[in-house]
Amino acid sequence: MAEQIKVIRGMHDILPEHITVWQQIEDTYRNLAEQYGYRQIRTPIVEKTSLFHRSIGEVTDIVEKEMYSFDDRNGDSLSLRPEGTASVVRAGIEHGLLVNQQQRWWYNGAMFRHERPQKGRYRQFHQLGAETFGIKGADIEAELILLAARFWNLLNIEGIELQLNTLGTAESRASYKALLVDYLNDHHNQLDDDSQRRLTTNPLRILDSKNPDMQALIEAAPKMQQHLDQESQDHFAELLDILDFAGQPYVINPRLVRGLDYYSHSVFEWVTDTLGAQGTVCAGGRYDGLVEQLGGKPTFAAGYAMGIERLVTMLIDQNQTQADSKADIYLVMSGENTIKQGHKLAESLRDGIPGIRLTVHAGGGSFKSQMKKADKSGAGIALILGENELQKDTLTVKYLREDKPQGEIQHSQLIDQVKSLMENNEIVEITQ
Repeated sequence: MAEQIKVIRGMHDILPEHITVWQQIEDTYRNLAEQYGYRQIRTPIVEKTSLFHRSIGEVTDIVEKEMYSFDDRNGDSLSLRPEGTASVVRAGIEHGLLVNQQQRWWYNGAMFRHERPQKGRYRQFHQLGAETFGIKGADIEAELILLAARFWNLLNIEGIELQLNTLGTAESRASYKALLVDYLNDHHNQLDDDSQRRLTTNPLRILDSKNPDMQALIEAAPKMQQHLDQESQDHFAELLDILDFAGQPYVINPRLVRGLDYYSHSVFEWVTDTLGAQGTVCAGGRYDGLVEQLGGKPTFAAGYAMGIERLVTMLIDQNQTQADSKADIYLVMSGENTIKQGHKLAESLRDGIPGIRLTVHAGGGSFKSQMKKADKSGAGIALILGENELQKDTLTVKYLREDKPQGEIQHSQLIDQVKSLMENNEIVEITQ
């Protein structure tokens, strides 16, 4: 017997009994994004490794430790995308869609990072995202936040908190970074190994350290908001004013710095305490410098991404999932010459009633075994085509979920009768 091959660690199958939850999330988001004027964009899973080195940053954990990178047969270094924004920006530049234009796009796709698997964190994971280009003011950041807030409401998800911070302009951030490095150097012996490494590469990330031994040191560090230039202060104040007027609650978190190098001005995260250590459900902000960094002309930009797996877990935990998609009707065929007639009738039903969930029995078997499968399918009724029905051009209707007598309908009336049942969202008695 051949050795069984199992799924790769950190990656997972999405089974049919779980797919309804995924579809609920994806369909809700697609409809909502389109209502806000966002159009979908799809980018390749594989990109040149240099794209992520230039966008995410050479000294981030993602680039240094987590990317799935390889050389292809031409010797080019390629990577499975670890996040979606860089690919969307690359596509916008390549197709000339960002120069002197305003764009609102959304995406849905798989991302890959070689991380330690745990609840809410996988090596293949899926994100829904939104990216905007060519819009300067804080009003677009407010729109992104309010879009996400409406998404939580549509899904009936509870227990998500909005946290905000500002990283200021590139100039004010550089001044603050120098001040922070001076402070941390004065306390160098209190830094852990990871923070000592980041001190010369990405010192802002030290503020996001989860090491409990460093929390007092981090809390006493200079605060970014106290060292912002006037432009940065005004931009952040505009965002808060819009959110306040819209009634959107938030918490200002001065330690929120985001793990990617391309952010500036406002950054935000939607967080929950229901997922353990992986509490960030959605994260984003403004990244005005990224388009130019990737070879395009200077362009205002802002966006976010959210993890679908984490949303699935929250929906299931909070019992907010929709019912599994089951068959409305199960067609049973028993006897000679019933199969070809049954499939013809089934196709006529599908033609006449778009969207009907009709399962046609396949694989043979006794009438009793077919009825067991009909019951297991979750269908409300079984349509039975036997030799007697075949001779009379009829179908027998058997109710599977209600205590009602069987009925019989003519083939000529099949579409009208079943359509009536579907429109009324119930199975009514069909008399002989």
